[in-house]
Amino acid sequence: MSKILIIEDEDSIRRVLIKILREENESYEVDEAVDGVIGLEKIKENDYDLVLCDIKMPRMDGVELLEAVKKFDTEIPIVMISGHGDMETAINTMRMGAFDYISKPPDLNRLLNTVRNALDRKKLVVENKILKKKVNKKYQIIGESDAINLVKVMIDKVAKTDARVLITGPNGTGKELVAHQLHEKSDRSGAPMIEVNCAAIPSELIESELFGHVKGAFTSAVKDRAGKFEIANKGTIFLDEIGDMSLSAQAKVLRALQENVITRVGADSDIKIDVRVIAATNKNLKIEIAEGRFREDLYHRLAVILINVPSLNDRRTDIPALIEHFASKIAEEHGNTVKNFSKKAIVLLQEYDWTGNIRELRNVIERLIILGGNEISENDVRVFASK
Repeated sequence: MSKILIIEDEDSIRRVLIKILREENESYEVDEAVDGVIGLEKIKENDYDLVLCDIKMPRMDGVELLEAVKKFDTEIPIVMISGHGDMETAINTMRMGAFDYISKPPDLNRLLNTVRNALDRKKLVVENKILKKKVNKKYQIIGESDAINLVKVMIDKVAKTDARVLITGPNGTGKELVAHQLHEKSDRSGAPMIEVNCAAIPSELIESELFGHVKGAFTSAVKDRAGKFEIANKGTIFLDEIGDMSLSAQAKVLRALQENVITRVGADSDIKIDVRVIAATNKNLKIEIAEGRFREDLYHRLAVILINVPSLNDRRTDIPALIEHFASKIAEEHGNTVKNFSKKAIVLLQEYDWTGNIRELRNVIERLIILGGNEISENDVRVFASK
């Protein structure tokens, strides 16, 4: 059901609008207000999907109402209703954030099309919000240990800046979660975050993958192709396992960071880019530098901010919360009810040596839920969680 508010001081116009909308769609819940003051109070008290607002009204006109509403709700679509003498004002309200305007007397088709379009946009905004919440939930960092809280504090301090971040830590600790949190809490969150697993791409293809290529640059280059840096423009690129990148690709990444330009493989011209770079590695890059496998100048460009993600063994107090989180998530994925873990089972899991970190814990929890009893017992852990 869509809730629509009509703010119009002329009773005859208001009645016509209400009649048209109710006849168009019985699911429309139509409310009314005779002036801007009453209309503003109703908007503050209710969650409307659309507002139709006259421009010339006593006490508070439509322009004043539009200004007031946009201060606390930028998403509600407001359609202005204009008389012939108000057309210039109506057009100006579009610059102020109005969705559209319709003239008096209202043309039926124009009115209904505008209403449908406005409601579709509101629906899209709501769906995007829900999707963003799902994404945020997917990449949330579970735990309140001192070690993980330090990571969260660093994320909050750094996210709003464009500073490059190097995330370090063992395999399976959740470095990609930190990268996603940095992006989602940044001013670039509306633009894409492009992930590149440097270890998974053959060395002879990494440059094409990162920077793109032009047709004919090599045998299989049958058409121009944008690289990951180009696709991530205005957003974030996450270079995972950067310690596995070839030295030749490192040189090109260094140039991109220094000059904010990239060159497609086989091209003569440069492409300007605006990309925030976040990198991650499980390697000790200082050792890699000493042994000639990683460029020191690139390291210093990447490691403006260093965030080290602790191993699970260094944050054992988070294991009960992680168990609860994974148990709930796995039950949802399998369409089952959530299984509880006994206190002794949790204590035993806290005592394990988690060499595979969070990833290993998640796998063990899934195994226990599939193979264990209705409540996961200490014995279930001893039998099914053995390494």
